[in-house]
Amino acid sequence: MIRFEHAGLRYGIGPEILSDISFTLDPGSFHFLTGPSGAGKTSLLSLMYLGRKPTRGLVSMFGQNINGMTRSQLAPLRQRIGVVFQDFRLLQHLSAFDNVALPLRIQGRPEKEVRNNVQELLEWVGLGDQLRALPSTMSGGQQQRVAIARAVITRPRLLLADEPTGNLDDEIGYRLLNLFDQLNRMGTTIVIATHNQRLMERFGHPRLVLDKGNLQVQPQVNWLRRKIEGIF
Repeated sequence: MIRFEHAGLRYGIGPEILSDISFTLDPGSFHFLTGPSGAGKTSLLSLMYLGRKPTRGLVSMFGQNINGMTRSQLAPLRQRIGVVFQDFRLLQHLSAFDNVALPLRIQGRPEKEVRNNVQELLEWVGLGDQLRALPSTMSGGQQQRVAIARAVITRPRLLLADEPTGNLDDEIGYRLLNLFDQLNRMGTTIVIATHNQRLMERFGHPRLVLDKGNLQVQPQVNWLRRKIEGIF
């Protein structure tokens, strides 16, 4: 699904934000991306969702080397990717319903299918009473849930989320992580950037750990076993 080989990224003539990044993510995997603020998590996600190309090294997505691709060649790959941005990027003139419906309408789905799928998903994330609300009238947590619903409505092959539970209480955060888990069980590859240690320990997925632009892959964590070991 994703392959990085000695990839680096810098902005302009500044120092490298990411240095010598090498890892592979298999189809259907689920990883947390974590590390201190400023470690390069958002920059790494931007390479994964094809918002940028590496300044050195190789990045392959869906088995294709993206380095030499044009915008038009990248477009079909981007359609397989769902992204939850940290700043939401909702269209302010569209309602919650229409923001979530937009990817389906771009794909030309029948309007009946759009209505049923969007309403069901918004109800699932606790926004069934906010279908016609504009983003400007919603709280940060509500806007975040709209952004998440928009990212998952098409059941993308790859879902990338930048701090998707940052403005949510733990109960809603666990509920949304369960939604991501369900998508993962249906075959979606998932990468979630987060600082929330409780969520990472509770769900126990492998971690991509960034520190000063360098990456380490940590295996799956059995949080129950860790708690038992901590007691004894």
